[in-house]
Amino acid sequence: MIAPRTAAWFPDDATQDDEDGGRAVDDTQRPGGVHPEGIPEDDVDDAPLDPRAGLAIVAAQQRRVRESEIDDRLLFGVWGVAWLVGYAVQWRTAVSSGTRTSTGQGGLAFAIIALVALAITLVHITVASRGVAGVSKQAGAMFGIAWSIGFTGQGLIVAGVARADASPEVIAIVANGAACLVVGLLYMAGGAVWRQRALFFIGAWMIATAAAASLVPMPGGYLVMSLAGGGGLLAGAVITEIYRRRA
Repeated sequence: MIAPRTAAWFPDDATQDDEDGGRAVDDTQRPGGVHPEGIPEDDVDDAPLDPRAGLAIVAAQQRRVRESEIDDRLLFGVWGVAWLVGYAVQWRTAVSSGTRTSTGQGGLAFAIIALVALAITLVHITVASRGVAGVSKQAGAMFGIAWSIGFTGQGLIVAGVARADASPEVIAIVANGAACLVVGLLYMAGGAVWRQRALFFIGAWMIATAAAASLVPMPGGYLVMSLAGGGGLLAGAVITEIYRRRA
């Protein structure tokens, strides 16, 4: 014998079937039985995931991964423009003044351009590393501190060379070479830490270009840094974009 359902669930006694329009209401629509869609309550969590919801989860995860990656195209492009324009200005001012080194205006212009490129680089790395915890977060913090220490050391080395009564040409070679050495090594270190081969190669290219420019008589060294350095980095940005599209 089946016990009446109305005693426990329906305060209006056995009138529920009439209120439902003559349709008998079964246990699949009542608490304590099964889910309204006919799935047992205990099995709701085990029900298959909606394919659309699954695709949305995958897409969100992919966006999160892309946002946490260092965009090598951005770094190639930023430093490519900085080198191409900054060293071209220095070369031009040196030629115009009839000297072997850049004038004060050329040096100031390049310093401003380089600082803007450096700021963009640090902001991008900081944003890309946001939300990363543990060892990776510590590595990112140490990497950022290394930039400050590296350029502080570079500035003191240049000041020491100038204090030793070195010629303007020697000071220019040391200043450019030391700065590029710091940036190149830090890029290579960053590429190794975050497993970004393009970032590693951009650092190696910067060091190689600076070394070659140091062997060219000034002001020709500025032109090597502008064309080979800046032009090479911009070419790297284009090649990287093509590679990503094909991939």
